[in-house]
Amino acid sequence: MSIARLRDIMRSLRDPATGCPWDKEQTFATIAPYTIEEAYEVAEAIDRNAPDDLKDELGDLLFQVVFHSQMADELGQFDFDDVVDAICSKMERRHPHVFGNIEIADAEAQTVAWEQHKAAERGDEDTSALAGISKGMPEWLRAMKLTKRAARVGFDWPDANAVMDKLAEETQETHHALEQQDPGAVEHEIGDLLFTVINLARKAGVDPGTA
Repeated sequence: MSIARLRDIMRSLRDPATGCPWDKEQTFATIAPYTIEEAYEVAEAIDRNAPDDLKDELGDLLFQVVFHSQMADELGQFDFDDVVDAICSKMERRHPHVFGNIEIADAEAQTVAWEQHKAAERGDEDTSALAGISKGMPEWLRAMKLTKRAARVGFDWPDANAVMDKLAEETQETHHALEQQDPGAVEHEIGDLLFTVINLARKAGVDPGTA
């Protein structure tokens, strides 16, 4: 089945004269929460090892891509073909060991090279190890990515036991803030506590979202 059918359906839904009233009034901002929801439902189907559900959820997620692309096309920004061209170019550019003559030793080396490609493409003045981590992702996931980046430049605990010592320290500080009845300090210390737990999960090889 061609993607053309799905794109035709989307154009019909957004048709100013004959389209669906709900679909016609949507914007990037109103659709974004549905896009995130569909991604989570894909992950859930994978977690349940349910291939039939995964097929359906991947279709729902693909529809989100087509929806955003159609709205952008109406605004003269880009269309679905541009989205496909962009990701194809990106994958080829970021895998020179597959599509070029560069040699990559292993998966770890590829991860480092991938981040270097991303940094070069952004062209940001911010060249720090933490640059480019999206603020739009769930907070626990952003915390995990920040800690992994920091670990690559040597800012890390040696093992999970060392993180447990830090966790005990942060727990004590949180307890103190609660005793002082200082809302700002409580929020700050609970943030430190949660961030430390994320690091504990990472060092223990546990996915914090699954846990």
